[in-house]
Amino acid sequence: MTGRAMAMAVILLTVLGAGCAKQPATMTASAPAPTGSGATPTPTSDRGSTSRAPAGTGAADRAGARPAPKEFRAMADLVDVHFDFDRYDIRPDAARVLEANARVLRSRGNYLLLIEGHCDERGTSEYNLALGERRAKAAMNALVSRGIDTRRITIVSYGEDQPQCRERTEACWAKNRRARFLVKDR
Repeated sequence: MTGRAMAMAVILLTVLGAGCAKQPATMTASAPAPTGSGATPTPTSDRGSTSRAPAGTGAADRAGARPAPKEFRAMADLVDVHFDFDRYDIRPDAARVLEANARVLRSRGNYLLLIEGHCDERGTSEYNLALGERRAKAAMNALVSRGIDTRRITIVSYGEDQPQCRERTEACWAKNRRARFLVKDR
């Protein structure tokens, strides 16, 4: 291998290694004023964009810092909502689940909420992180429109990195396209 080819190989490996970080994009977010519909457009015009920076002033613990996702736990009364392929709008079945989740959260005001956005394996990692974030925000906005305080909510996108099902079938992919709800005491 020539010196030039060796240098190109080192540069290529460096670039590839830098682009492979699998850190979840954690952010707090504030919801816009509720519109009442809960529907949002599809993300087809912004493929590949990703936002890893905090977006707003969402939940914070008593010290003012964002709680870490590992501090949250599942709660049997909170049910995941699912999304159609390449979409982040709230389906009618998901709206009913979100209404039930909101009732549970209103009755337990001492809990902070983490909403995880998940995707199936199709699409680039960057696109799936952005789509997962949009799914988490759509679920958050639906809960806020149902009376849940935005300051209680933190969102995180895992994109395709934490699948619920690993088969390569449509039924399995449908399980992975979800927003998941976890809680922690304030």
